[in-house]
Amino acid sequence: MHALLIAQDSDEVAILSLVLQRVGMTVGRAAALERLLQTGPEHPADFVVLASRENPPAAQVRRFRAQAQVPLMVITGPIEEESQIELLNAGVDLVISRPYSTRLLISQVRALQRRAGGVPFFTLPTLSIGGLTLDPAARTVQLAEAPPRRLTHLEFRLLYTLMIHQGQILPADTLVEHVWGYTGEGDRDLVRGLVSRLRAKVEGDPRNPAYIITVPGVGYLFSNLDNSAE
Repeated sequence: MHALLIAQDSDEVAILSLVLQRVGMTVGRAAALERLLQTGPEHPADFVVLASRENPPAAQVRRFRAQAQVPLMVITGPIEEESQIELLNAGVDLVISRPYSTRLLISQVRALQRRAGGVPFFTLPTLSIGGLTLDPAARTVQLAEAPPRRLTHLEFRLLYTLMIHQGQILPADTLVEHVWGYTGEGDRDLVRGLVSRLRAKVEGDPRNPAYIITVPGVGYLFSNLDNSAE
């Protein structure tokens, strides 16, 4: 999931980038909402954060909403109730006033992700690694010349997360946050069950997986090498 961050203050850029990465997003920068309105189709995003020192005019928000339905979060200074209502009515999904808690902001972003329906599959590129192809638009996976197999939403999110982090060991708690959208302490069995179901669809021999590898006591990784799991 890709987020576009519109902010001028370098310290706030650093903080908000960490917040968005914490919930599993990649982060890009845009100079201004007006520039995004002009180039939006060329630079698609799944989530937009506008942290301007000047409150954005509702007219710009309406133009943005006419072009895109992705979640839009606006961070402002102290703002009057009427101005906040105007922004919400124009199409802003969440208005946050400074100062804000980063811990609370992480939870608010996750909640907004859930309300928006999670990962918008049609905006993601097709991934192909080691003979395994993941098609987000169709939500299917294909191994070599075998027929494509349909994935559930959770199976897709798990496989996509593993593939974009190819070669990186992801702990179970991290996978729960990326796939289910909440803190994953104590949910290793949840991940283990989903991994088992996913292997049945993507592995030639699920008992000797070549792609989704278990690293005992640590987590899981995606590899296109012929490895074995526990």
